[in-house]
Amino acid sequence: QVQLVESGGGLVQSGDSLRLSCAASGPSFSTYTMGWFRQAPGKEREFVAAISWSGVFTYYADSVKGRFTISREDAKNTVYLQMNSLKPEDTAVYYCGADLTRGYPRSSPDVYNYWGQGTQVTVSS
Repeated sequence: QVQLVESGGGLVQSGDSLRLSCAASGPSFSTYTMGWFRQAPGKEREFVAAISWSGVFTYYADSVKGRFTISREDAKNTVYLQMNSLKPEDTAVYYCGADLTRGYPRSSPDVYNYWGQGTQVTVSS
């Protein structure tokens, strides 16, 4: 069983930055591919970014490429999402997911085995 806990969300203005954190339980975090997704009201869960278990490979949605950066710190069992130049359309609940297959980072939510409870990000114009 893997437990994921997101934090770092909040209310910011357009152009501001936020850093989200996702802390994972369990001794095998370094073998998990990790992803960030988001869901706005009335919309489906949307892929944001993912990072391979090795940290070597990353993958971003086009909508956040160049603004968001995903990273991981295995010593702390934590994955981060640095979000810069935030826009109102980035407003959503952000979730982290763990993919236990030790593969390349992927964008389909179906491949993620565990999810956190989410953290709200609201960007005002």
